[in-house]
Amino acid sequence: MQPPSHLAQIQPFLAMEIMERAMAMEREGIDVVHLEVGEPDFPPPPAALAAAQAALSQNATNYTDSRGLHPLRVAIAEEKGARVGRVIDPEQVLVTSGTSPAMLMAFGVLLAPGDEILVPAPHYPCYPNFARFCGAQPVPVPCDPGNGWAIDPDAVRAAITPRTRAIVYGSPANPTGAVQPRDVVEALVNLGPPLLSDEIYDGLLYDGAEITSPLSLTDDAWAFDGFSKRYAMTGFRLGYVIAPTDAMRSLQTLQQNFFISASEFVQYAGLAALSDGANTVAAARELLEARRDRLVAGLRELGFEILTSPPGAFYVFADARGFGADSRELANHLLEHAHVGVTPGIDFGEFGEGFLRVSYAAPMESIEEALQRMAPVLEARLRA
Repeated sequence: MQPPSHLAQIQPFLAMEIMERAMAMEREGIDVVHLEVGEPDFPPPPAALAAAQAALSQNATNYTDSRGLHPLRVAIAEEKGARVGRVIDPEQVLVTSGTSPAMLMAFGVLLAPGDEILVPAPHYPCYPNFARFCGAQPVPVPCDPGNGWAIDPDAVRAAITPRTRAIVYGSPANPTGAVQPRDVVEALVNLGPPLLSDEIYDGLLYDGAEITSPLSLTDDAWAFDGFSKRYAMTGFRLGYVIAPTDAMRSLQTLQQNFFISASEFVQYAGLAALSDGANTVAAARELLEARRDRLVAGLRELGFEILTSPPGAFYVFADARGFGADSRELANHLLEHAHVGVTPGIDFGEFGEGFLRVSYAAPMESIEEALQRMAPVLEARLRA
């Protein structure tokens, strides 16, 4: 089958490719340390598990309002509003089966064939692929690792053309862990195109870092968030978008047609996480900060260059060019020879090439084991 041209441009998600190869190796009896995917190892809030079980026992297995259960939308608006310091109308909230469907629908509302969307880079792999699926063109705008991967508003301004329809970025960011300063976000808001802010890692912040959501600055911002990361609920597939009021009807129509609604019993788990999950988030943040510090130190000892410790999320984006310029080849080499899964930087766009993304959403003992396994393999590579 020959796919349409816009689909042929969509590249495989290399983090998943590495994970799936690692799973195949495990079926062959090989022990693999998984540092390639962003999946927390800690359990979800007990209240969320109990709520899901209770909802299932009460047959909460039906369609809901396509926008989500009203009590959940109210709770999301209140919780998110408290975090950004601004009142959010529940009518601006659309609950989705994970954050990715929310992004796909938002891109569908904003982008037409031939349009452009600016993507500060390195970037989450799916942003440009969502744009290409809509027939639009993603335009990368490189960020400087020496400046903590902060977005350069002047570079973004220079990339704006009459076809620019939006700017999408993450803060805290995947893969860099960067948290955009308030002055950067304010400058981006003032550029004109709507901001699409991926805030799925909000709450996983270290060293006193704080995020500035464009929701706190303008009525025209879009924000994506969910339960996968800070509540360790990846498999629940529960996310949401907060959008300008005039976009909600279009989003609702897409949701009705493409996804119907998020699972009913999962939405009850989300309600419980919002009301009773704070302790889970606090404990996770403490664990992750210690793992980050150990991983950064260990990777530096191995010869990777890391200019600053990431202040958010749970990834280290390490400069691996001392071991070779081809990040995909290096990641596959480490998987096959050290039995450690990491994600090649090219997964995050051309400006991520030469780097590796290493996740510390894994137990400390796994991080230690990975460092030990990689050491001789990397030393041999340097000698070759």
